[in-house]
Amino acid sequence: MSPYTRVALPAAIAALLAFTASIAFADGIEAGLWKITTIVKTGGMTGPPHQSAKCLTADQVADLPATFSPIANTINSTCAPMQRSFDGKKLSWHLVCKGQLDMELTGQFNFDGPHHYTGSVESKASMAGQPMPDSKSTVEGEWVSACQQ
Repeated sequence: MSPYTRVALPAAIAALLAFTASIAFADGIEAGLWKITTIVKTGGMTGPPHQSAKCLTADQVADLPATFSPIANTINSTCAPMQRSFDGKKLSWHLVCKGQLDMELTGQFNFDGPHHYTGSVESKASMAGQPMPDSKSTVEGEWVSACQQ
């Protein structure tokens, strides 16, 4: 192996690994600790921003549609199958439940980089035929660091 090959080959491998890592996160987000800022508007009134933190695992970021979609868990209501689409960067879903509580949930999330996402969730509901105030939550997620073990 020539001296040139000994230097150039590791550099080429490092460049390839860096390129592969950027591709791996081109469609999705990185596992780790996320700072999440949520603003809720209900019935025309906007609440103050609420910040929270969540550690997302490698399994959770590998399945963004499951991680960022609601789980239908209602009592005395039946939910239709969720309509959902995901193209690697944008997730949209729609869920409708009918019964004691009628509700319609619509969500959109944009995973615009490995360390950032935005989203919104809108809900409309009525109970026993009486409408409840509509609600819209906007969400921004920012990657902070790896999770503590």
